[in-house]
Amino acid sequence: MVGRIRRWQQRHWGERSKAERVELFSLLTWHCTIWFTMLCWLSLPLVGGIAHRPVAVALGALLVLVAAVQCAVSNRLMRRVLDHYLGRATLPAGTHRAPAVLLGLALGLIVAIAATDAATPMAVRFAIGGVALPFGLLYGLTVPVRVFLRRSAGFTVLLTAAVGIADHDGPGLVATAATAVFQVLFALLAGRCGAWTLSVLWEAERAREVEARLAVAEERLRFGRDLHDVLGRNLSVISLKSELAVQLARRGRPEAVEQMIEVQRIAQESQREVRAVVRGYREADLGAELTGAQGVLTAAGIACEVSAETAGLPADVQSALGWVVREATTNVLRHGDAGRCTLCLRVLEERVVLTVENDGVTGTPHGGGGSGLAGLRERLAVVAGTLEAGAVAGDRFRLVAEVPLGQKVSEVTS
Repeated sequence: MVGRIRRWQQRHWGERSKAERVELFSLLTWHCTIWFTMLCWLSLPLVGGIAHRPVAVALGALLVLVAAVQCAVSNRLMRRVLDHYLGRATLPAGTHRAPAVLLGLALGLIVAIAATDAATPMAVRFAIGGVALPFGLLYGLTVPVRVFLRRSAGFTVLLTAAVGIADHDGPGLVATAATAVFQVLFALLAGRCGAWTLSVLWEAERAREVEARLAVAEERLRFGRDLHDVLGRNLSVISLKSELAVQLARRGRPEAVEQMIEVQRIAQESQREVRAVVRGYREADLGAELTGAQGVLTAAGIACEVSAETAGLPADVQSALGWVVREATTNVLRHGDAGRCTLCLRVLEERVVLTVENDGVTGTPHGGGGSGLAGLRERLAVVAGTLEAGAVAGDRFRLVAEVPLGQKVSEVTS
């Protein structure tokens, strides 16, 4: 049983984003609230307050059955209504037809129970609240608030009058109206507040995706500008000197050879500059990666502690460990539900050790079996480094990268 729960958690919870988790939790909360309200506001009071007569028992049983169908239909339509509220899909025509018919049938049974004194007045009032919520949650998400409140006011007046005429209970009119108003407002607040929170959360999620795409586009533009700065002037010079060499060659001037030699020199210099630009673009700066990791994790709501000093480390070692920091940070954000992450860099006995540890690991530890760690091992192998990664102490995940140094370097941090 525990294994099934863990597999369900990994499949339906661990692989979801934070916005998807909040949405799933909200839907489950609405589903449970509908059934819980039906049980507490209708079933239990009705069982204790129904009269011991065949007609009363039959009306009560039929009302419970209709209320249960109401809850089932409401649960089935909740996802469709939420998608309409969030702007993902158009609500099909006639979506509220079945819930409205069931609500009318349930209220008709309640009026019949009140007219025949089949249940206590308290049970009748509670039953009104139990059958109003399933429809109210759906309807409150599909119409403007003003329209919902205006139509709810009319619904309350008509219902109060019908129940008052049926049971001839003047003081009970206030209780009937109060119950209807309470459930109407509760349905509006429970549905609208939760759905509004989801819309804001999804908007923030889309904003983060746009920000990430803009960051990639900005980096591409920067790289393009660097290449333009390197190649633009040199190519212009090569073009001019080639044209000059052609003109000199046509005239039989010996300076044409010198111009072509200069063209060759500029072309070789351009190749070296382009390689330098590409090398700088592909190499990861360790200090910048550590600072960026702390900023990104903190922005994601993860408490990040960095203890490192990169001064004195060779460029190739910094580049390799910079890629480790980048991949580890990506894994922390994508997998699990981390609340805290620590990055520690030490130089001990002619070797540098980078440790990245985070909590909140669920299911299979992130990185296990993926291609990201394999790529890091390949990068570290170039500098004779090693990489170890795995779960430790329950829900914690630790990644340790070690790279030997060519000469002894004093410990840069403790």
